[in-house]
This record gives sequence, structure tokens and C-alpha cells, in this order.
Amino acid sequence: MKTILSIAAATAITLALPVSATAHSHKMKEGMEGGHGHHGKHMNAGIRVEAAWARATPGKARNGGAYVTVVNGAAAADRLIGVKGDVAKRVEIHTHLMDKGVMRMRRIDGIDLAAGAKIQMKPGGYHVMFIGLHAPLKKGSSIPLTLVFEKAGEVKTDVKVMGVGAMGHGGHGHGHKH
Repeated sequence: MKTILSIAAATAITLALPVSATAHSHKMKEGMEGGHGHHGKHMNAGIRVEAAWARATPGKARNGGAYVTVVNGAAAADRLIGVKGDVAKRVEIHTHLMDKGVMRMRRIDGIDLAAGAKIQMKPGGYHVMFIGLHAPLKKGSSIPLTLVFEKAGEVKTDVKVMGVGAMGHGGHGHGHKH
């Protein structure tokens, strides 16, 4: 039991600081000011990724995680149903749940996103879990991910990797408007 809690604690420690990320989609229309009409925030059928970040993994950690902020600017609800990436053997959507007084991570099948709503993945809540990392997550690097939605399809983004000890938003959590 201590080993499971230690693994959960170590995994939780590997998750961190948000920074702006650029989302790209294979369905995005050409000609929107060279694809940058939203100041680095691209849309796919109204879905916009505003931030994607992870914490560097310490030592030989086998698992890691990432957080993204997703906004549904469409008039209809959608659902995040998966995440794809080559960084690990498995890439899953997870949440934290209390189980008999112990916080545990659990895989979930998706996250509903109402019209006009926002998903803000953050420590202690929803996150993208990397299970069986192929290599450590290094500070300063980027991880390409593809978020898969029921209606909007695939939205690509780059996850910026922060330092191992990065905490919170570092004063940048207000959601910058340009």
C-alpha cells in the first residue's frame, strides 16, 4: 500500500506550470492570417487549446502527466474522448477521486464540455497521464499531443515542459487576453 501511495505521490509531483501553447488541427481552414488569427490560439470547430504544460520528470520516473486548458467556443456541447501522443506506451485522461479517505488517480473515458465552457486541467483534478514514458520529460522541451473530441475531431497542441519543482501558475494563471 505504501508503494502505491508513493507512486501516486511521485506521479502527482511530476505535474506542473501552465504556459501558452499553440493548438493545430488537421481540419483547420487555411487563410486565417497564416493560421495565427487568434494570437497563437487556434480553433477547430470552436475548440481552442489555450494552455498545455507538464513538469519535468525526476530521475527514472516511468510516468508523467500534462495539463491543458480547453475552451469550447462553439454553440454546441462536445466531449473530449481521448488524447494521443508518442511520449509513452499509453496516454490517458485521468482524474483524482477520494477513495476511503485516500486520493487516487483514475482513468476516465472522457470529459463533457458544454457550449461556451472551459476545461482547465490542473493538479488534483483532470489531467493527461503518460504511462510508461519512453524517455524522461526534460525541462525546456515540448511534447506533441493530439486531443480527440466527439464532434470537433482532432486538435493538436504542443505541451511545454517546465522544471521538476515548478509549482502553480507562476503568476500566469489569469488566462491572458491579447
